[in-house]
Amino acid sequence: MTIRDRVKTIQKELRGPGDLLPSRGAKLLTEATALLGNINDELRAADLEYKQILLASMKEHKAASRARIEAETSPQYVRRMEAQHTKELAVEMIHSLKAFLRTKQEEMRLTQ
Repeated sequence: MTIRDRVKTIQKELRGPGDLLPSRGAKLLTEATALLGNINDELRAADLEYKQILLASMKEHKAASRARIEAETSPQYVRRMEAQHTKELAVEMIHSLKAFLRTKQEEMRLTQ
């Protein structure tokens, strides 16, 4: 299972039907936070590969806009964007899980 698959699995569980228990939410938060390091590693590697393609394209073309357009049609750019979108999704899920856990904690405090 890839990192992207693991992030998508967490996403499906968060938007799925039924109530999420606080203990499960805490576990998902821990998992998403741990995956963030792996996502950053992938993003760094993908960004480097894309920049190498962009540099080669800029050496080939005089116009920077043309070079950028050409580089943005490469598989390296697609990999970079997938990594960036995965990171954005993971960060938003982490924020949502933190808010969820704060709300549940406040609910438990008020019921005591």
